[in-house]
Amino acid sequence: MDMLIDAASRPVQAARDLLPLSSAQLNAHPLGHANSIAWLLWHTGRQIDVQVAALSGGVEVWERDGFGKRLGLSAHIGYGMSEDEARAVRSDDQDGLVAYLAAAMDSLIVYVRQLSEEDLAEVIDTSYDPPVTRAVRLVSIVDDAAQHVGQAAYLAGMPELGAGVS
Repeated sequence: MDMLIDAASRPVQAARDLLPLSSAQLNAHPLGHANSIAWLLWHTGRQIDVQVAALSGGVEVWERDGFGKRLGLSAHIGYGMSEDEARAVRSDDQDGLVAYLAAAMDSLIVYVRQLSEEDLAEVIDTSYDPPVTRAVRLVSIVDDAAQHVGQAAYLAGMPELGAGVS
């Protein structure tokens, strides 16, 4: 359990390490790709938030903590978006995007701390072969977050963006 909690804290710290970025850097689409850094941070928070709320039966922090209003972005999760929809995800509020990601990850950590070993071993999705346990889903959520924040860091370090992030 401690290892999962430690892993869950890492994407948030990596996102904080991106600060500060200009609006142009945050919303750039290098090589014409539809997903900007703003999209990656927003989507990372959304995928955590939606999945944890579904697992826990709780309310998404998006609504509970007012991130939808603060960020002015769609409540969409980002999966299956068209390129035009992804390009429309724009934000000048990097602090807000990172705060949302942190709040979503905090909700995951609070949830994990409430689980027993039996809870982690419970099969929660039989549509896959092999069926997915709660532990596997949680690892998947954290892994997805780490990958997306890593992609954001890669983009932020591109000389064309002038971020100078190492």
